[in-house]
Amino acid sequence: MRYRPFGSTGLRVSRLFLGAMTFGEQGGVGAPLGECRRIVDAYAEAGGNVIDTASNYRGGESEAILGELLEGRRDRFVVSTKYSVTRDGSDPNAGGNHRKNLVLSLETSLRRLRTDYIDVFWVHIWDARTPIEETMRALDDVVRAGKVLYIGVSDAPAWIVSRANTLAEWRGWTAFAGLQVPYSLLQRDIERELLPMAEGFGMTVAAWSPLAGGVLSGKFTRPGGAEAGTRIAGGSLTEQDHAVARAVAEVADRVGATPSQVALAWTMAHSEAVHPIVGARRLDQLLDNLGAVALQLAPDDVEHLERATGFSPGFPARFIQETTPWVLAAAAADVDGRLPRRL
Repeated sequence: MRYRPFGSTGLRVSRLFLGAMTFGEQGGVGAPLGECRRIVDAYAEAGGNVIDTASNYRGGESEAILGELLEGRRDRFVVSTKYSVTRDGSDPNAGGNHRKNLVLSLETSLRRLRTDYIDVFWVHIWDARTPIEETMRALDDVVRAGKVLYIGVSDAPAWIVSRANTLAEWRGWTAFAGLQVPYSLLQRDIERELLPMAEGFGMTVAAWSPLAGGVLSGKFTRPGGAEAGTRIAGGSLTEQDHAVARAVAEVADRVGATPSQVALAWTMAHSEAVHPIVGARRLDQLLDNLGAVALQLAPDDVEHLERATGFSPGFPARFIQETTPWVLAAAAADVDGRLPRRL
């Protein structure tokens, strides 16, 4: 396992994050305690050190199980949890990103996780009704109180994250060091604004659903289709989904890896800022995913995978790229300097 700094901080985080959304059997199919223990032990043995959960995962059972599993070894892990989702649907102040919900959610998470500090505390989703100034100041307060070490933001527009970090810089508050967003060969939207923004601010990008809900693992696109009872059953996959899954399988066969390993390796090959979050209900799924760390995709394989997606960054990225030679004309050849990576 290799490590990289978390954003512009000195915290070292493993290339793969472990997602604990599957920990617990409340609210549907999940992993029982014994299997969760085996998953965490195998992840730690492989050198993984970041485990990501949230206050609402499995109705709080995910945090409670993780707290039990890390007892006696908690400080060796980077514990990552989130707040925003309501704690009580009948209470208008039990959800959102305002100070009251932040404080109460944090205290709940600390109790469940059996710890007195959270390594990375994430805003789970942007709440348009709460001023970003209030959220950033409240986050800075819990950092200064020692209850949180670093902060991140999940599922928010690029402009609000940019505003938040600029405010933090101007006012001496703690800035977001991480961005958590969906990213896979079947969902490349973040390449338009969010990924370039994160790279510009030096943020770590924690990519959730890097296997597109299992589609890129091949389990839903093999002959015979999805198993009865799965959420993909009934033919909900598009021809594009199948085309990308086939491209992943082709590369996997060529390099001697599994489709899951190829799909995960692509996210890391596309940007060094990206750390896939791998979730598993069984130990064998995790062990397969861990193999992605050692897989280096050749440029031709990366190009083959990306061509299959048919993705376009759209406006303004494509327009800027196409008109750059026109802006400086022949003089462009005489101008040295850094260009943004995405252009």
